Amino acid sequence: MAAMKALPGGEWIDFVRLRDIVSMTDGNFGAHVNTLADAGLLHIDKGFVGKRPRTRISLTPAGHIAFDFYLTELQAILTGFGNQKSFIGPKLTSS
Repeated sequence: MAAMKALPGGEWIDFVRLRDIVSMTDGNFGAHVNTLADAGLLHIDKGFVGKRPRTRISLTPAGHIAFDFYLTELQAILTGFGNQKSFIGPKLTSS
């Protein structure tokens, strides 16, 4: 979730920069990013700048919805007003 919080809204960020922000190893961070991408919460763009590989990451619209929902539910739990029906999560639509 730290990676999703660090992502700028509607913008791309380099894998290395985001990895450094959340202070994770390449392998650990890559596994988390792939899991979030497989769930439709992140876009991953792999390409090259000259001869150097570059991986960029962006939050999807569904990722924004899911993260906002997560923050709302976390706040509800912390203030003692958790919604028992929330465990099924938000209804996400394909974009």
